[in-house]
Amino acid sequence: MKGLPLIADPNLIVGMEHAEDAGVYRLREDLAIIQTVDFFTPIVDDPYTFGQIAATNALSDVYAMGGRPLTAMNIVCFPIRKMDVGILRDILRGGLDKMREAGVLLIGGHSVEDDEPKYGLAVTGVIHPDRVLFNRGAKPGDKLILTKSLGTGIVSTALKGGLADPALVARSVACMTTLNGKAAALLAQREDIHACTDVTGFGFLGHALEMAEGSEVGMTIEAASVPYFTGIRAFAEEGVVPGGLIRNRKYREAQIEIAPACPGWLVDIFFDPQTAGGLLIALPTAGAEQLLRQMHAAGIDEAAIVGDVTASPKAKIRIV
Repeated sequence: MKGLPLIADPNLIVGMEHAEDAGVYRLREDLAIIQTVDFFTPIVDDPYTFGQIAATNALSDVYAMGGRPLTAMNIVCFPIRKMDVGILRDILRGGLDKMREAGVLLIGGHSVEDDEPKYGLAVTGVIHPDRVLFNRGAKPGDKLILTKSLGTGIVSTALKGGLADPALVARSVACMTTLNGKAAALLAQREDIHACTDVTGFGFLGHALEMAEGSEVGMTIEAASVPYFTGIRAFAEEGVVPGGLIRNRKYREAQIEIAPACPGWLVDIFFDPQTAGGLLIALPTAGAEQLLRQMHAAGIDEAAIVGDVTASPKAKIRIV
């Protein structure tokens, strides 16, 4: 979109100007709509599970903005002449069940014939214009909370190679099919959230750096506090990682300072591209400790305080 003349509108709260998770448009003084779209190729073998994951991933952007998803439209690419239509039905059923869990109405969609299956959603949500959460706004002294474990990209790569243990795959799938709705509902009750985003394709460190850049701050990440799937260390050490991880690392590694005691395999996990990942939240220390207790009480067991926001060096992260 660089160089194209965008249309300005005083009611546009969030548009293309920043790397936000979704767009937000004010309809009236007390109501704004959130719009987002996401779809991708299968990352698991089971069609129903793929549908669940794709829907969870698309809905997450609305939660990351602090909103409530309301309606959705299916986006479908499918080789109807080469694959059984029953596979498509299972994909759509998985997505619909996850929408039903989120209280979202499916109101239509669009399909095209394609050589490779793809599925996702265009989602519309609602929020009060004064309650929008941005991925910028973090302040020095804030704590950082991450709500889900890392490693879905590595597990998916290991699965494609026939290397992943079924129990590990099950943990990854459970993570990718868990809505961020509970966490978003807790954030909606608070007045002290300074910044929020969801961790997806750019990996934990990539999305953390977007937050740091937008907020003109730095960050310190406590490596031992960051949750990740037990069992993926060997894959990271052996190079069984997605290409997106390598691209993320090359793009951002100049902005990362790594303590000598932090192993390279762990840093790779921090760069792993996530599907339907958790929320990354910045808020003051006292509020972070309270919010973490609330999350654990609500069953968000993997949520953890993973670091601090610092005044400097700006747009850089220290891993200790």
